Amino acid sequence: MGDSPLSLASNDFSLFGISEQFALNASALTDKWKALQREAHPDKFASQGASAQRLAMQWSVRINEAYQRLKDPLKRAAYLCELRGAAINAENNTAMPAAFLMQQIEWREAADEATSDEQIETLLTEVSAHKQTLLAQCGQALDESNSPQAASDMVRRLMFIDKFEFELADRL
Repeated sequence: MGDSPLSLASNDFSLFGISEQFALNASALTDKWKALQREAHPDKFASQGASAQRLAMQWSVRINEAYQRLKDPLKRAAYLCELRGAAINAENNTAMPAAFLMQQIEWREAADEATSDEQIETLLTEVSAHKQTLLAQCGQALDESNSPQAASDMVRRLMFIDKFEFELADRL
């Protein structure tokens, strides 16, 4: 890792040597992650002393953090928004379109009224399909339209959907 022009502060895309875009090849990302982990494994630096091993450990942690962020579409979208100056600010910016809020209410009511696993699975399928559509739109806003602010708004909605999807799956 010492010969690399990258630093621990390099962005995730640079670290993995991939284009800074939402669309990516998941298996190529995993292959690159494995290669980077092999390169930075602390055991490879055992003969170079404690300092080299600590640095290798830092690289290993940094590589894992980047991989976790890039492999998850929602985290990747949020990261891209932030890189492009459209921070998510989910804690402070909770404004949502009225139609989305109505959809959330309908889904919550359906979840509350669901009495069988089949009803929950049907709702989960609907929510997951909506999530995939919104993720595709978010990717388009990032990769094609160069609209990070629009993507940022979608990411905030996706965070709500992701949480709700998790709650539904937890009920099953």
